[in-house]
Amino acid sequence: MRLGDYAYKVRSKNAGPFWVTIDVFCGDAARFEAIRAALKTEAVAALYDQPRQLLKRFEIADIHAIKFSLPRPVVQGSRYDRDMHGAQYAVLLAELDLDV
Repeated sequence: MRLGDYAYKVRSKNAGPFWVTIDVFCGDAARFEAIRAALKTEAVAALYDQPRQLLKRFEIADIHAIKFSLPRPVVQGSRYDRDMHGAQYAVLLAELDLDV
């Protein structure tokens, strides 16, 4: 099952000019636990072609959310920036297949 079909919402945004953050809102405690167990940090790092050490993962049980922060490939607003607001990063993660 694709993450975007199981999670309540997957979104991404800037976390400053050098970082992007991706939020996975699970909706409830049961889905949070299922997604938390199935969504491997190594798989997310590989998806965005990032070294595992640079990817930051935050699990926020109170709001049933998992957040990932990663460095932008280019500085926000630079000549080669193709996603100024970081909004398209979520699409790739939402399409990731999970074993839930």
